[in-house]
Amino acid sequence: MAIEVKLPDIGEGVTEGEMVQWLVNVGDTVEADQPVAEVMTDKATVEVPSPYAGVVKELKASEGDIIPIETTLLILDGEGAAAPAPKKEEAKVAPAPKAAATAVPANTNITPPVAASNVLATPSTRRLAREMNVDINTIKGSGLAGRVTREDISGQTAQSGKAASAPRSAAPAKSFKAIPTSGYQNTTGQTEERVPLRGIRRKIAEQMQITKQVVPHFTLMDEANVSELYKLRGKAKATGAEYGVKVTYLPFIIKAMIAAMKEYPMFNASIDDDAQEIVYKKYYNIGFAADTPQGLLVPVIKNADQKNILELSQEITELSNKARAGKLSLDEMRGACITITNIGSVGGTYATPIINHPEVAILGVYKMTDRPIFVDGKFRPAKIMNYTVTCDHRLIDGAVAANFLKAFFARIENPSRLMMDMV
Repeated sequence: MAIEVKLPDIGEGVTEGEMVQWLVNVGDTVEADQPVAEVMTDKATVEVPSPYAGVVKELKASEGDIIPIETTLLILDGEGAAAPAPKKEEAKVAPAPKAAATAVPANTNITPPVAASNVLATPSTRRLAREMNVDINTIKGSGLAGRVTREDISGQTAQSGKAASAPRSAAPAKSFKAIPTSGYQNTTGQTEERVPLRGIRRKIAEQMQITKQVVPHFTLMDEANVSELYKLRGKAKATGAEYGVKVTYLPFIIKAMIAAMKEYPMFNASIDDDAQEIVYKKYYNIGFAADTPQGLLVPVIKNADQKNILELSQEITELSNKARAGKLSLDEMRGACITITNIGSVGGTYATPIINHPEVAILGVYKMTDRPIFVDGKFRPAKIMNYTVTCDHRLIDGAVAANFLKAFFARIENPSRLMMDMV
């Protein structure tokens, strides 16, 4: 008897996933609760188990496919199926939306109109449509089962600048042509290599594109004398070694940043675009960028203000190891109030990082250098570290950002002050 195995509701608002890879093949025997596929959602890869035992009869998706929840993933031959197998065409996609004539009319007092209930689109796509002032109800989706994609929204905004006589459904011109091979071949005769934009890299691309479209960025840069921090970290490193904990500069940076955030609460806020409200957060969840073989991930330390240097150090190590192994859970990558990107661990003097929307700021940390500074008429050696703060100009003004960085430097240059801040 045929049994359908569907993509389950993963929870936390997830409406779809990208098929990363199959863990079984046609003809394989699977046990109940055995993982059969890896699916990517919000930068995290999760294993999807089969609720039934049986033999794999058919795989209904390919790697790279975007799959809505409750869509059939595979068909099993097994015992105890509650319902007969669906028709082949029904198992491939979710039911198509109803005709536009039956759609619930949008509220005409809202510009642009809100999405009708029968419009298939992810929450981020619906939000993008509102932010780009596009009526999503009028767009014919190009995605699975008529799903409206971000590309559909972007295409609509591009079409709005053309003459009214231009057909809306006309396909955009191909912008990339085959490159002539003459003069471009390497020693093996190859001209170029193309690989699918999938998994984490596609999620990063989508998030960065939305952020740059929505958020007006600006960046402040400055340098700090971290000689005292260098000494304190050396002592803490020795103490941490006694407990088997690796202590880096990041826990001190987190502590100093939280103290500055308490002075300037707009850095611990976000903008609710739907409600047109500023949301001030009373908790301090800190994200930190981690470079992994799968791409850039951002683990989140929850309630960082309630943890000491050793506790932060241990959690940073654990989350970093899980990120590199591809084992971060969805919860471990959500809920950040602000993000720190430590480019200095690799190299670089300054950069202009992109904010992790809906956050409103990101702190950049860069390499430490030895430089002489002029003190009391004499040059003295000092440890200098560069920092940047990139802000959402919709909420944070330049003067506020400068004062935030000043408050941060007051702690990072005098780390003993952190003991007085009680953070």
